[in-house]
Amino acid sequence: MPEIGRRLLPVLGHSGGGRDAMTCRYRCGNACDHPVPNRSENPYLGDVVNASMSRRGVMRAGAAGALVLGLSGTVTASAGPALADQKPGKPGQPATPGKAGPLKFKPIPPNTLDNLVIPNGYDHSIVMRWGDPVVPGAPEFDLAKQSAAAQAQQFGYNNDFVGVLPFGDGDRALLVVNHEYTNENLMFPGYTSLDALTVEQIRISMAAHGMSVVEIERVGRTGEWRPAGGHRLRYNKRITGSTTPFRFTGPAAGSALLRTAADPKGTTPIGTLNNCAGGVTPWGTVLSGEENFNQYFVGGDQAPEALKPSLARYGITTTARYPSDSRKWERAQERFDLAKHPNEAHRFGWIVEVDPFDPDAPPRKHTALGRFKHEGANVIVARNGRVVAYMGDDERFDYLYKFVSDKKYLPGDSAVARRHNLTLLESGTLYAAKVTGDSPAAEIDGTGKLPADGAFDGSGTWIKLVSGNTSYVPGMTAAEVLTFTRLAGDKVGATKMDRPEDVQPSLKTGKIYAAMTNNTNRGVGTYPGVDEANPRPANKHGQIFEIVEDRGDHTGTSFTWSLPIVCGDPADASTYFGGYDKTAVSPISCPDNVAFDSAGNLWISTDGNALGSNDGLFATAIEGSERGHLKQFLTVPRGAETCGPFITGDDRSVFVAVQHPGEITGASVDNPASTWPDGDYAKPAVVVTWRLDGGPIGS
Repeated sequence: MPEIGRRLLPVLGHSGGGRDAMTCRYRCGNACDHPVPNRSENPYLGDVVNASMSRRGVMRAGAAGALVLGLSGTVTASAGPALADQKPGKPGQPATPGKAGPLKFKPIPPNTLDNLVIPNGYDHSIVMRWGDPVVPGAPEFDLAKQSAAAQAQQFGYNNDFVGVLPFGDGDRALLVVNHEYTNENLMFPGYTSLDALTVEQIRISMAAHGMSVVEIERVGRTGEWRPAGGHRLRYNKRITGSTTPFRFTGPAAGSALLRTAADPKGTTPIGTLNNCAGGVTPWGTVLSGEENFNQYFVGGDQAPEALKPSLARYGITTTARYPSDSRKWERAQERFDLAKHPNEAHRFGWIVEVDPFDPDAPPRKHTALGRFKHEGANVIVARNGRVVAYMGDDERFDYLYKFVSDKKYLPGDSAVARRHNLTLLESGTLYAAKVTGDSPAAEIDGTGKLPADGAFDGSGTWIKLVSGNTSYVPGMTAAEVLTFTRLAGDKVGATKMDRPEDVQPSLKTGKIYAAMTNNTNRGVGTYPGVDEANPRPANKHGQIFEIVEDRGDHTGTSFTWSLPIVCGDPADASTYFGGYDKTAVSPISCPDNVAFDSAGNLWISTDGNALGSNDGLFATAIEGSERGHLKQFLTVPRGAETCGPFITGDDRSVFVAVQHPGEITGASVDNPASTWPDGDYAKPAVVVTWRLDGGPIGS
């Protein structure tokens, strides 16, 4: 390992957490260096902590009324049109079924190794890495001879969300991956600065954003997977940030706010940016969240005055032409200059739906789900048949949301059902969350000590923002609510949370789990102080937020909540692990993405570990006597973030995306801080891990 990797590992990001400053620069445009975009006067939870003390005794039963359709991260409806020899099928119908149970693996210790570390009895392999061919006929990757045309056919850079959608035999599947952002330091030999990039290099970066769809196959009868061979691979596809045409759906499609000179109808945006997490729908499509899109735009200072408040609310600089963290993309495509095309920024920040089984169908951006810095979206089918999508806005002091469809899900494998289900996210009702604690404010003292009732918990309300073309936000039209959803949340008094990221319903219990990654501004200066949902100041480790919809009705407007895990070092009194013996749990910091296995165990990946160890993947039971018994399953290499995870329907494989390995201040592709995975220079990659004896992961 080059000396730089050892020397620079301790360097922390500007946020005060464990994320390196280089990651902050490229991933989110140094968001924590800028003022918090939410300047609203919404009361934080501490201001209304006694508002619903009478709900202290509400029963927290599981949502037995939910229509449970499948296992974690899997689809149970037919996946769509297919070749005659490849019928899409249902996960949970593998060649050799498995079934997850209690977590019995021996946890691995925290470490700073430049490798993927997994428990004894397991193995892993690389499925896809940056530059691997995706489209049939794509050229082999050549670091010294990169081109935008080649990158548009190859696996993109920094991979985040991972989804695996199988065909009928269970031994072939489609791997769908987000490519969140690029780090030109680690991509181009001889790199000096973004200003010095050639236009072709900028176009390469644009092409490295977006998504990849890759057909994969099981290796023998094991849990290992690899890129498929010997078939026509008609599903393999690259979606890029610069050239792929999309289609807007929903009430805001075609509105004046989405129209540009190149698209006067406001219906066909080009490209997708900063795609973070996502989800797999019951009808066999993938949802992808556009997150930190603000950093790609310049010229906000010359945008129309009427738009400047909304641009600023989304983190776009309106006081200077060139923000310090500008990507310089306007040099390659003029549309990223808001002085000339002020509405272009409104065309990003949506939930994207991709049908991987129909490679000719344009991806869609669903305006009915609102526009903000989407971490992702995950869907459950309510007992009345409507689909409900849960979403988080990944920003300090921003909000949780849910969407309830107008139409009902149609089960079954018919073409009629599939056509119908593909329209479910085009119309419905969007809500923002307001939460209330049930303990006296004096009992939430910032030390992490539990209140007298023995839990950080309370109640909440889903506040209606818009339903179809009807706005419920005073002074805003439906199109404005959907395009400027953050402003709508401000107006209705949604609760400021600590960076709500991935939000995932458990298909076993119906409970919903949200990763609150961190917020080092909590209780600092004039920022909102601690409250029952965010019980620690300068919160650098984060927590898991659990929601139980009242009466098990996911379409309802009231819920209860609790914090089953308050992250950090178990030796720290401010941490909490569901009441489990803290001497027996693994330390965890900065939860990011969550998923479930068939037994309902919660799997948590981390981003920005502030405890001095590499990021990793963890698992814990969330019901019964083992609730809170958190164990570390793997760690990723030096400088990397753990993304995904995705557990296959047979529980025999867990996929993770190793994002930005070696992303450490001072590193470059010529002088790497990590040489994972091939021993030369760092490459983002998707990894699959499986048990050597073929049994279910974790148990």
